[in-house]
Formats: sequence, C-alpha cells, structure tokens
Amino acid sequence: MISFTEIQKKAEANSGGKKELAERMPEILPNDKLRQIATTDYFSTMTFRVFSAGLNQKMVRNKWPAFEEMFLGFEPNKVAFFSEDDIERLMTDTRIIRHLGKIRATHHNAQAMIALEKEYGSFGNYLADWQETDAIGLWEDLKKRFTQLGGNSGPYFLRMMGKDSFMLTPDVIRALNKLKIAAGKITAKRDRANVQAAFNEWHKETGLNYASLSRTLAIWIG
Repeated sequence: MISFTEIQKKAEANSGGKKELAERMPEILPNDKLRQIATTDYFSTMTFRVFSAGLNQKMVRNKWPAFEEMFLGFEPNKVAFFSEDDIERLMTDTRIIRHLGKIRATHHNAQAMIALEKEYGSFGNYLADWQETDAIGLWEDLKKRFTQLGGNSGPYFLRMMGKDSFMLTPDVIRALNKLKIAAGKITAKRDRANVQAAFNEWHKETGLNYASLSRTLAIWIG
C-alpha cells in the first residue's frame, strides 16, 4: 500500500503548502471533551442532521430557534413522551419543517437516547468509549439504535460533534478506489473492513487523527 507520506506531499501541493493543508483539517475534540457535552446538544445536533439531510443547511439553521421551542429544548426525557396529538401539532406548525417521517424519527431517537444513556451513563461516554479503530462499527451501531442515521448521516453527525472518524465522501471514495483499497461505492462489508484496516495503518504510520487522514485523501485526489 502506498505510503501516506506520499499522499500528504501531493495534498500539500494541491493546497498550496504544508501550512495551508493543516488549516483545512477538521476540528476534532479529545474524548474528555466529548464526555462533557450535554445530552441536549447531542440530541439537537442529531436532529439537525436528520432534518437537514437533502436540504439547504442554511435554511434549516434559520428555522432552528423554532425547532428548539417546539422540541422543548431537545430534552430527550420530554420529547420521548410526545403523544400523537403532539406530533399532529408539530405537523401544523409552519415555522418548522413539516416532515412526518423526520418528526417521528426525532420522537424515536429521544427514546433511543434515553436507553443508550442508561447503558453508558451518557451519550458522551458512548462516543468517547468507542475506539476510533472501529469507525465502521460505530456507524452501524448508530444506524441500529437511531432512526434516519444511516448512510452518511451518522458519520456527518459524528463530525459535527467532533468525534474522530474518517468519512466516505465522494472524493474519499474516489481516492480509495484509485488506491485499489476498495471498489465502487464501498457499501460491501468486506470493502468497508478493508477501508478501516487501511485507515488504521495510516494512523499508525503518521499519528494523524482519522478525520485528518480522510480530509487529506480528499485533497490528494482533488
């Protein structure tokens, strides 16, 4: 497999230099900071990702104060007890995005958040305890526990919260295809295992976090 040092050098050239490449790296939080983030912040960001999928994020963000009000400050213990009447009321409020599937997903995700916190103590503990060497496993677990966090939604949510993880963006997929690490859209279980193994090796080689590795790959292929 190609040394990541070679990939870095090309990415630096594409960025205009070593400093310029470094400035384009994502912000990642240490695990002790992840543990300190409030549940309401995690739940709010998760819901933002669910509602913004496929939509203009600026438009969704402009509506977010109304979301905060209608979803009771994103307190899972409150949202989990929404009734059908509450859901119907949300569907008539023009200040938010009236998407029944996403509203029901938020109701379900509040219940899932409560169950997860009983298991781990907090959502922050859950993320912090999950090893970066198994990002694929974390994506699958999020998809299993929560609604509408499949595809890229789970990985994007993790990036928004600062959890270290690579991402399979179109550019990263093209890079991995070019390096012959995986084929096509990288949906097969074997291909995903090969991708995780490659990132683990690159992490050992460079000491870079996984988010920086995937961003560098995207710039390298660009």
